[in-house]
Amino acid sequence: MIDSFARWRKSGRSGGSNQCVECAAVADDRAIRDSKAPHNGAVVVSAAAFAGLIAAVKAGRYDL
Repeated sequence: MIDSFARWRKSGRSGGSNQCVECAAVADDRAIRDSKAPHNGAVVVSAAAFAGLIAAVKAGRYDL
């Protein structure tokens, strides 16, 4: 279960809108959730997997 005191963060590029995802450090893992529907839960992945996802997004491997 994700700690209710998790510090959720949004990208600075979101412009303050709710059209993005949020992430939080949870112990040694990372949690990702939809900012429009945080009540729907989150996906939790290892820190290494999260770092790989971020690197792939920055490299343009996904059409985002």
